[in-house]
Amino acid sequence: MSIDLSDSRTAQAPLHHADGSPIRVLVVDDENTLTDLLQMALRYEGWEVKSASTGHQAVTVARDFKPDAVVLDIMLPDFDGLQVMRRIRETGSETPVLFLTAKDSLDDRIAGLTAGGDDYVTKPFSLEELVARLRSLLRRSRALIADTSDPRIVVGDLVLDEDSYEVTRGGEQISLTATEFELLRYLMRNPRRVLSKAQILDRVWSYDFGGTSSVVELYISYLRKKIDAGRKPMIHTVRGAGYMVKAAE
Repeated sequence: MSIDLSDSRTAQAPLHHADGSPIRVLVVDDENTLTDLLQMALRYEGWEVKSASTGHQAVTVARDFKPDAVVLDIMLPDFDGLQVMRRIRETGSETPVLFLTAKDSLDDRIAGLTAGGDDYVTKPFSLEELVARLRSLLRRSRALIADTSDPRIVVGDLVLDEDSYEVTRGGEQISLTATEFELLRYLMRNPRRVLSKAQILDRVWSYDFGGTSSVVELYISYLRKKIDAGRKPMIHTVRGAGYMVKAAE
């Protein structure tokens, strides 16, 4: 992918260790399809990924793999994710843990955070949201290079802050819904790259989304009204291929 220098700082620097080695992430879930999706998304970030489908496997892999972060389902077939985290932490590890919880399970979310979990996402979630949560946790890790800690994504005069969830263009605040924010983030993390409707659906909408690609067109139109209205356009349609964002010319 080529990036025009006029886009300023168009993409975030990859997160990695101070010695340049890749981030290691352990994914623990007994749903094989979901695990495969998560591994694909995290490897796209340039990270090394291993998986486990049971609590016992997770503890064993964590001991040998020494992950920088763990994506951990609370419900596992042998013992739950809370026990997995406790056993990992008993070794002295302070590895950040991102819990996966059922949509309506408030008790699980409270229990996970109370027990020492660092964050959670509820199923079903978008891959973009999960990756963003992990990046936020990893940026706070002492193992990473300090100059990769900027939470902002900048394309031309458009700025998106992943930590504060604020978006500005030319210094003017833009209010977005949660889905609009996720869509814009995905576009901005891939500046000047054409993204198909299928790619956008896979990344921005929940992994079990049963709707059609027309929802992408709808949300692109919403973004254009907020980002491009009265300004030179940044969101472009490539007929028959998809959409991309680039600095206004």
